[in-house]
Amino acid sequence: MILIKGHWREFAGRLTRVLADGSKSTVYSAPDWDVAGTAERRSTLYLLESQGAGPMDDRPLAGHIRAISDDGTQWTFGDFASLESNENADGGTRYGFRNLPAECAAQLPAGMPPASYTGDVDSHPYSIALSGRTAYVADAGANSVVSVDLRSGDTETVAVLPPQPYRITAEVAAALQLPDCVVGRTYAFEPVPTVVAVGPDGWLYVTTLPGGPEDPRLGAPGSVYKVNPDNGRVRLFADDALSPTGLALDDDGDIYVASLFGNGVLRINGDDGQRTVLTGKLTADVSIRDSKLYASTDALPAPNQAPDGKLVSIDLDGHSRH
Repeated sequence: MILIKGHWREFAGRLTRVLADGSKSTVYSAPDWDVAGTAERRSTLYLLESQGAGPMDDRPLAGHIRAISDDGTQWTFGDFASLESNENADGGTRYGFRNLPAECAAQLPAGMPPASYTGDVDSHPYSIALSGRTAYVADAGANSVVSVDLRSGDTETVAVLPPQPYRITAEVAAALQLPDCVVGRTYAFEPVPTVVAVGPDGWLYVTTLPGGPEDPRLGAPGSVYKVNPDNGRVRLFADDALSPTGLALDDDGDIYVASLFGNGVLRINGDDGQRTVLTGKLTADVSIRDSKLYASTDALPAPNQAPDGKLVSIDLDGHSRH
């Protein structure tokens, strides 16, 4: 079975279990919380809850891991909001333009972030992976990877992902209604880590969704990074991925990435680069179970309509099932 979860507040904070026969049941529901990221170990399910992510959210900043055992017992641990409030993981990182003249900065459209700024206090735990007695969490608000001790609940920053530089072309400036004076300049987007997974080599693999327009107007600026959990070293593994929001690894170390605004699921390895192995629209998440690749598609509802997400699968030999 595979667990498909709601990713945004509008999705009503619900976690659904989908069995092999297609039947569904609600595992957990918390309408006032963002519910994202799941991991299972023996008789316990782990998920992430958060509140107050982003400038448009007036809820107090809060976030933790919720554990649910088979007998229904629940408990929470790990305090992502306190960690971020105390440390501001990317507070020393500068985003935006470098040395943009004031007269050019004054022409930037309203609603855009400042021409240059450092990381704000923000937390939105989005993905969780287990390794030994540690849970690793991709915090999309803090732009960091965080470790949580499963026994003590101690929460620490493992690594901060680097800014994502992007050179503004005339075509992009026109599409985003930016002034001509920024053409040829580089804008450093926030990295926004979306998924963390533990690879067979012991490194953490993390997808990033640059904090700008997520549709194809910027091309494919998403990336996959490797993070050494022992020392926080960060290494680029792959780039040119469009809106990566899901990640799974097979036993050979090949990576499968769900491309939310792309054409489905991408397979990335060192031999043949990347290629689409499962076609789908609005593909938000991906998982591998029993030699099958599962993906959630149609993840975002049309305006004023209820979500109509689907679960699709494909044998890793290429034969698809729905």
